[in-house]
Amino acid sequence: MNVLIISGSPRGTKSNSLKLTESFVQGMEESTSVHTETLTVSKLSIKPCLGCFHCWKETPGKCCLSDDMTMVIEKILAADVVVYSFPLYYYGLPSHLKALIDRQLPMVLPFMEKGDHSGSHPSRYGSSEKRYVLISTCGFYTSKGNYDAIDAQFSHHLGKDNYESIYCGQGELFSVSELKSRTDEYLEIVRAAGREFADGRISQETRDLLKQLLYPRDVFERMANASWGVEPLDRSGVQEKSGPAVSFTRQMAALYRKDSWNGRDLVLEMHYTDEDIAVQLIMGKEDCQVITRNFKPYTTKITTPLSVWMKIAKGEIDGQAALMDHLYQVEGDFQLLIHWDDYMGLSSKSQVPQTAPVKKSNMTLMLLPWFPLWFTGFYQPVFGGILSIIISAAIPFLFFRYQPTPFDVFSGFSAALLGLLAVTGYSTLYLVPLSYLLFGLMWTVTAFMKVPLSAYYSMYGFGGERALNNPLFIKTNRILTACWGILYLLTPVWTYLFLNFNYRQPVTLLNTALPFVLGFFTKWFQEWYPAHYAASK
Repeated sequence: MNVLIISGSPRGTKSNSLKLTESFVQGMEESTSVHTETLTVSKLSIKPCLGCFHCWKETPGKCCLSDDMTMVIEKILAADVVVYSFPLYYYGLPSHLKALIDRQLPMVLPFMEKGDHSGSHPSRYGSSEKRYVLISTCGFYTSKGNYDAIDAQFSHHLGKDNYESIYCGQGELFSVSELKSRTDEYLEIVRAAGREFADGRISQETRDLLKQLLYPRDVFERMANASWGVEPLDRSGVQEKSGPAVSFTRQMAALYRKDSWNGRDLVLEMHYTDEDIAVQLIMGKEDCQVITRNFKPYTTKITTPLSVWMKIAKGEIDGQAALMDHLYQVEGDFQLLIHWDDYMGLSSKSQVPQTAPVKKSNMTLMLLPWFPLWFTGFYQPVFGGILSIIISAAIPFLFFRYQPTPFDVFSGFSAALLGLLAVTGYSTLYLVPLSYLLFGLMWTVTAFMKVPLSAYYSMYGFGGERALNNPLFIKTNRILTACWGILYLLTPVWTYLFLNFNYRQPVTLLNTALPFVLGFFTKWFQEWYPAHYAASK
């Protein structure tokens, strides 16, 4: 399949519309064999049409002007699919592309089309099998209502039902690397449209997804207004400070999710050391206000070079890795940084396609098989052993609902084996301490692994699997996993001693109380340590 891309953007390879077009063609290539050629109109020599009709009368099908248009017509005629890729300029086509379309007059006959309500002209070359696609971005928040003139022109030029169109508002965002994760989602939908087009027609479901907004209107318009670097007057009529740091912060503030407001305003102070300027973001009930003077006491303060924070926003460096390398510091409430995406991210009410719910791990699955041995094994070892076997056998059925981990499997297998020993009369004096020893070894060994045990279960409160790439999150959990490992490696020592003297009730209370104490420590440490590390130099 020969595909001709006619790129009408004067930006050339930097065209936002061309980004969509390339994704569309990539989708086609996934379904069929495609040979693609791109013509950048702004680089061609195409003179304006003279309106002389020389191509109809004196030299039928041949223009009197000598330029690159002759080559363009030849390539259009040879193509199976012609893709017009262009930005919307003042509700119409860019001037270079408009000239190219005007110069296609030699491709039609001078006679009026019979039966056509507008009296158009039939094709000179009979191109009924040729397929056309229009792909365009615009600077408005939506494409709806802004392409009426385009559709009217191409409906006459190509026929109302003879072309597909992908019109996308908020086009400038495709050049903003900080928003790449969101724009990539849309490009994936465009790629799906290309696959479907190659196989026949674009489905209605995909068409509906193509019409979605990248960001809600208010978010986009705040970002667009901030991008110009012209600062507005504040509420007292005084001109705010301007510059790259302020402009960047205003664009960041535009992404504020007001549905994250929990009843109190948050004050984030950004101190950009390389620009020697501080800016505050007041995250309130209705919006996120940016101020450059008359500061309020901050809730959270980030001290960073602007260059570092911009690289983090663009995804060029990892934010947590930069924190571990002390490229920036955080003071005050560290929870704002941990839950950054909840405050500065895509609104939960956006039109991003929803995926199936992600299964999460559950530490209860790891703990349950051990409980009968620890709490019943002291007094009724046979009953405790049977109960451990039954629970261990039932655990795999819960994997349909919860994400299994290697520790769930290890616990189930180990507890079942110990339960079998209990049923066969193995001495409680050795059996219960052995269960604690195996449990403690499981924790201790993983403290030295790439991902420690506790991280598998706590990651869902810190961004899901992304947290496993967060060095500070891993370090925090490595320390906690080691603490739990030490506790359960020591537990069999005093358990054996207590049981040897038949002190069953005291050891039961001790082995119940200590994990509760360490549990409270874990909860405190998860919040304290990252904040402590972030504030240290």
